[in-house]
Amino acid sequence: MVQEQRATAQIVCTGIAELPDILASLSGENRDLFDRIFDVNAVTGYLDPPPDMLPWISQQFGTVDGVVEQKITRVTNRITFEGALYNRLRASRPIEMYEKLSIQASIIDSSRTDALSDPLRMTPEDQFGRVKGKYCVTASNIAKYDGFHGLVIFDNPNPLNFDREQVHDYMDTAWQWAQRAHRYDSDARYYFFMWNCLRRAGASLLHGHCQMTLSRKSHYARIESLRQAALRYREKFGTSYFDDLFRAHDMLGLALEKDGVRTLAYLTPVKEKEVMVIAPEHDDRLKDAVYEMLSALRDAMNVTSFNLAMAMPPLAPAPEDWHGFPVIARAVDRGQPKSASCDIGTMELYAASVISSDPFQVARLLMGKEWRGLFQE
Repeated sequence: MVQEQRATAQIVCTGIAELPDILASLSGENRDLFDRIFDVNAVTGYLDPPPDMLPWISQQFGTVDGVVEQKITRVTNRITFEGALYNRLRASRPIEMYEKLSIQASIIDSSRTDALSDPLRMTPEDQFGRVKGKYCVTASNIAKYDGFHGLVIFDNPNPLNFDREQVHDYMDTAWQWAQRAHRYDSDARYYFFMWNCLRRAGASLLHGHCQMTLSRKSHYARIESLRQAALRYREKFGTSYFDDLFRAHDMLGLALEKDGVRTLAYLTPVKEKEVMVIAPEHDDRLKDAVYEMLSALRDAMNVTSFNLAMAMPPLAPAPEDWHGFPVIARAVDRGQPKSASCDIGTMELYAASVISSDPFQVARLLMGKEWRGLFQE
């Protein structure tokens, strides 16, 4: 298998548009595994611009031929029914990068009305009290969307100024909050962790903070849907969906395993530059992988606004089957904070995600030297 991966390196390094060619080079066993999870279709779109438009096209996209004839790659996850539509042309559109200094200035400007700057005085606490971390403290969310819904409020108001130790602390503090909530109400057992970084990602306040919930009766609908899809997969094929998902990405050079934790540049992302971390449990290995994922998005991919979500099996035994379900963390780029357009429209809400980023480029930036070294021998 390693020899086959290295043999296809030249193709892999080009990008998502060459995915059909990459798949054609795979052996029967690997191709069968990939095809039972993913469906790939390539189509070509054509247009006929007027002559007066040609200089503008050339200036904006660098090529006229690439605009007149566009290759679209459609990838569908047959198991979860997630879908992505890729067009390399969309990835080549000029995008203005937002200076991180401007974000800092906006946070300073908002400090006059920042309730999170003094959480012990200006935020409510949960019935079971607060959890104090080294770099953060919890609060009860004032406008809840579940019975137990809390915040982890960062001491540092700038959510992009995080290091490894701080990410560990944020996740540890949220986890301790969940344990306290579960002790307070033993029927509350379904833990969900999220981080909406800046308003572009849905945060109502600029001050850095994460959120967490603990639900009763069942997990949230999309997580339950994934659990049931993985269960059906195991019953049909006799193997773990999550193991095979990793293998399908790994054979293309889109995955890396370190200390038992797997990181994927996901082929059917919900939006731009989505990265998925799959871990056996909520421990320091997971926290390291989450930090490395977020720092790569921030530092290597210039991401300034992101969503991070993390789900796992319930904290206590539940009536449904969670056997083999790992801890899953997913992060996605939400675009430039000053952009006038929204990154999600009707297609994402009701059809399939339209993606500008290339997962092969995401993998190169995410995994850096470790990824490149695999294919340079």
